[in-house]
Amino acid sequence: MILLKPVDEKNFEEVIELKVSKDQESFVASNVFSIAQAKVLPECIPLAIYADEELVGFTMYALDREDKEYCIYRIMIDSKYQSKGYGRSAMEALINLIKADTEHHILLISFEPENERAKVLYESLGFVPEGRMIENEVIYKLNYV
Repeated sequence: MILLKPVDEKNFEEVIELKVSKDQESFVASNVFSIAQAKVLPECIPLAIYADEELVGFTMYALDREDKEYCIYRIMIDSKYQSKGYGRSAMEALINLIKADTEHHILLISFEPENERAKVLYESLGFVPEGRMIENEVIYKLNYV
């Protein structure tokens, strides 16, 4: 079972040690950078991804200042836990968490166009291209009214 838990003093060091595979490093910021970003951008909510009691990944989302909609800023699964369904399960858990705020109805996510695995996953979850790019990343959206 996937659980999303706050990053805190108990799991911080373990979270920053999580790494994607070498060929994915250009697709995602480091977890230490993301946690620092959350410190200076208080709208960012960093979460540790657990499969039962095992830490397997990291995610961060926010109510975006510009778009005024929720945006998943980061999601990563540690290289040794990839291809086990944790990415999909974590995305589903995060989407359900965000949907609990019924005042918003669009969820945005961005990724580099070369990241075919991300594209396939996001499209399988109902995300569609929004038609714009930001900082060389494709923006996808999920309407969840």
